[in-house]
Amino acid sequence: MPDITNKSLTEIVDLIKKKEIKSEEVTNSYINNIKKGKKLNSFITESFDNALTKSKNFDANPNYELLLPGVPLAVKDLFCTNGIRTTAGSKMLENFVPSYESTVTSNLWSEGAFLLGKLNCDEYAMGSSNETSFFGNVINPVKENTVPGGSSGGSASALAADFTPATIGTDTGGSIRQPASFTGTVGLKPTYGLCSRWGIVAFASSLDQAGPMTKTVSDCALMLQAMSGFDLKDSTSINKKKENYSKKLTKDIKGLKIGIPKEYRVSGMPNEIEELWEKGKKILKEEGAEIIDISLPHTEYALPTYYIVAPAEASSNLARYDGVKYGFRSSKGSNLIEMYENTRSEGFGDEVKRRILIGTYVLSSGYYDAYYIKAQKVRQLIKNDFDNAFTKVDAILTPSTPSAAFKIGEKKDDPISMYLNDIFTVPANLAGIPAMSVPIGHDKNNLPLGLQLIGKTLGEQTLLNLAFSMESKSNFKQKIIKWWEK
Repeated sequence: MPDITNKSLTEIVDLIKKKEIKSEEVTNSYINNIKKGKKLNSFITESFDNALTKSKNFDANPNYELLLPGVPLAVKDLFCTNGIRTTAGSKMLENFVPSYESTVTSNLWSEGAFLLGKLNCDEYAMGSSNETSFFGNVINPVKENTVPGGSSGGSASALAADFTPATIGTDTGGSIRQPASFTGTVGLKPTYGLCSRWGIVAFASSLDQAGPMTKTVSDCALMLQAMSGFDLKDSTSINKKKENYSKKLTKDIKGLKIGIPKEYRVSGMPNEIEELWEKGKKILKEEGAEIIDISLPHTEYALPTYYIVAPAEASSNLARYDGVKYGFRSSKGSNLIEMYENTRSEGFGDEVKRRILIGTYVLSSGYYDAYYIKAQKVRQLIKNDFDNAFTKVDAILTPSTPSAAFKIGEKKDDPISMYLNDIFTVPANLAGIPAMSVPIGHDKNNLPLGLQLIGKTLGEQTLLNLAFSMESKSNFKQKIIKWWEK
């Protein structure tokens, strides 16, 4: 049989269910790939012995009714895994081993999957290039010396390099969709509350959302089906019936109205992105969808709003890391206050400190009304723009990112330039609506480019169907040569 790891998740599940391959065989294939791919630095913690034991147990007692029978999966190191180190890419949690399992990973395991390892990410999910991780930067398998995007960079890199058949990330301002675009993979940020946040290391609680990252749209539907669901432990979880996204997946998008927002044309955007957008519009038109020009007037305020709300929530969430109960503790300091100060200055990286400082500033007395309250009002206006647009259209099509993947180190010393990478992805987080990135083409340097579909609240099925139709017509093919194995 040709290399199993080249196959999609859906194909692997199908082969296991037909008894043509065993779970142990699949697991060993991925482990071999991971061992050859250390150069990419996509893993923080490997869990190979556990994975092989679980695969043998599955083969001995198979249950083919499950959605992910005997499938090994690596997950972003922001999801707490019972008995297995969870670091959030930070020195602060370098040796933290949770005694509980996140709801999302628990849902995946109950559908027959098991853990292959924990994937590298920007520290506390704060970054757009996976260069802020305490465990070093991740490399994009598409091209040496190129970033995989962030914060779910390890997830995107491992998926594109065939180290895991599918994976999960978290998206606070684009951390699933931007790395998916940079690596030629599919990434979906669900409606806020569709996937439980319980057991995920918190960054910005009103924005964080877990979602699937996969090779194909049908894989994305399968993963979303497995990981979503109501959770009593998460007060923001949506109480609704579980959807069968895979079964309802169709390429028939005739009559759907697709909005094209004029505000997503930004100065300095490469022509290739514009051409890609035109290609996306053409595909949807040919498939029977109607293209409608729309306006989202408050889009220009999305990024400044996000960089007030997210750091404010981060400064609050990260106050718990004080060196007392768990995590890193500094040995310096002659009293409690000095211990707190040294723990936080030694335990957090520069980007995390920067955001804590911004967040603390905008929440401080005298600035709270001027910044935080104003940002929350603008956030509502951004949501209203989407609500108004969705009275006329079923979904919105935009570029996923303003450029293809950039070189490692290129934007590291310029935080503003780095933040601008999230310009197209942030609005959907502020509005709490679903959005996904689908690979459509390449730039002149053969780097992948994605288009973003944005949907109504709980409109995941419409997005998946549109993406499924676009995927079949775009003829996107990965152009990855496994240079890291040489």
